[in-house]
Amino acid sequence: MLQVSNIEKQFGDRVLFSGATLTVGSGERVALFGRNGSGKSTLLKIIAGEDTPDDGDVSVPKGYRIGYLKQHLSFSAPSVLEEACLALRGDPVAEQYKAEIVLNGLGFSDAELALSPTALSGGFQIRINLAKLILDEPNLLLLDEPTNYLDIVSLRWLERYLREWPGEMIVISHDRTFCDAVSTHSALLYRGGFRKIEGDSMKLFERIAEDEALYERTRVNREKEIKRMESFINRFKAKASKATVVQSRVKALAKIERLDELSSEATIDFSFVHKPFPGRFPIEAKEISFGFDGMAKPLVNGLTFALKRDDRVAVIGKNGRGKSTLLKLLVGELQPKNGEIAVSPNTAMSFFAQTNTNRLNLSSTIESEIQQVNEKLSRTAVRAICGCMMFEGDDALKKISVLSGGERSRVLLGKILATPSNMLLLDEPTNHLDVESVMSLTDALEEFDGAVVIVTHNEDILRRVAQRLIVFQGDQPFLFEGTYDEFLDSIGWEEEADLVPRGKKKSKPSAAKGREQKREKAEVLQERSRQLTPLKEQVASLEKGIAGLEKQVAAAHESLAKASSSGDAAGIKSASQELARAEKELAEQLSSWEDSVRKAEEVEKLFGEQLAAFEE
Repeated sequence: MLQVSNIEKQFGDRVLFSGATLTVGSGERVALFGRNGSGKSTLLKIIAGEDTPDDGDVSVPKGYRIGYLKQHLSFSAPSVLEEACLALRGDPVAEQYKAEIVLNGLGFSDAELALSPTALSGGFQIRINLAKLILDEPNLLLLDEPTNYLDIVSLRWLERYLREWPGEMIVISHDRTFCDAVSTHSALLYRGGFRKIEGDSMKLFERIAEDEALYERTRVNREKEIKRMESFINRFKAKASKATVVQSRVKALAKIERLDELSSEATIDFSFVHKPFPGRFPIEAKEISFGFDGMAKPLVNGLTFALKRDDRVAVIGKNGRGKSTLLKLLVGELQPKNGEIAVSPNTAMSFFAQTNTNRLNLSSTIESEIQQVNEKLSRTAVRAICGCMMFEGDDALKKISVLSGGERSRVLLGKILATPSNMLLLDEPTNHLDVESVMSLTDALEEFDGAVVIVTHNEDILRRVAQRLIVFQGDQPFLFEGTYDEFLDSIGWEEEADLVPRGKKKSKPSAAKGREQKREKAEVLQERSRQLTPLKEQVASLEKGIAGLEKQVAAAHESLAKASSSGDAAGIKSASQELARAEKELAEQLSSWEDSVRKAEEVEKLFGEQLAAFEE
């Protein structure tokens, strides 16, 4: 059990904690949320003993071990596997299998287990630290953004592993889906203190919103009462006959505690500027192939797809497979070795990539960097975008050179907000955002009228935004016509092929047969989507038209009734003609709607029977 009691922490004039208290009970796994810069990471450092509060204390039971995911990299063993085994609490030889399971789950191949830790990228070195932390089996696990260095497959493995964590845990992550999956409780660090409840993040945010709304209503009503009493006192204080009553009111007023108005919490408010696209396909890729010199095989080989003007495509797969490379091919930063990428002259692309921060002018201010992408914007509009990116007031005049990596990423996002576009290409845009900002970004992507191509491992974004997928798995990437959940149901991740839900018996006649069945099922799903999608779009379009025509018919009836009651012959004729036209067009639209619905039902039935065969 952990008890954080009345801690105070301040950096300069910025107060992080003011009498803050937090308890983590036995077996509790707490997801900790809060704005960037609110003090979440500082709290974990204080609990881990790497920082100290200005006041207050942290208490744990005797012998209670705390494990903290450190960003500091220091390795002493000659191989990845041997380095991980250093953290085992039992016999390293007898328990080596535990290290292999964790390392494989975090994305290390068998070949990489024999490599020197220093030969790997910084992201994989952090994964070694994460593996060692898990294998050390502390009583309390402190995880600060563990998903930043994981691809989607490793993230899903870690999620399953942490759901079974036997001890206590505090986890910080911008990925709400991950947090909700691994936690028993949710806590928010805001206004210098903590609010913790049992349950998921949505329940927490709703509860706090209700409490703040109640507080504000109470504050407003109390201010009204104070003003009423002050007015009474000022009016009658000079009258002797009212002296007793006035003094009574003065005493009552002194007992009323004034409530401070709640300050607004800084938030990123995304709203992309859409530039109309008159065509149908902003980008078409035909049989494209690409690989860097010296590679044994290309990253992309024979990939074909067309992006529609309102498409929502997610690019998914393990790290290092070529997802970012594909986006660079689409924006023209790289050229395919074979094939063709045709970009419409009306396509206006905005591209976000973490590596693009080095293209910012270090001597420029935030304001000038955003201004330069759209000279038509007024300074007021530019300052508004700076504010949306949490650079308010004079912070917009900061030089790029003094900003952190996360702040520079926000400047890049601000430049995209300032740029009118009809296609967004976003490569891991959520890495430096807090949960509330990720929610705002997701809402904005759903509302954007243009096309979106996004590389992400955030499964909440995948489920809410993606309509189609480009999947980097197997020998080559492929286009999947369907949602993320449809992909998981029909194909799934290769590394999870042997996993089955609890309570179900494992049925695996052969690996080859299982792969073949998944491939066939995926083909059926994609063909169903290919046939069904245009029918659904047609039905939706007809329903919109029918609603409009029904309003026209109603309006014509009303006009005809008015003209009839007033004896307006010309009005009767005009209204009758309009009514006849609208009713005829409505009948035609209804007939087309019925035909489209019938065809859609036939397609659903046909493919439903084919899909049912795979479950037998």
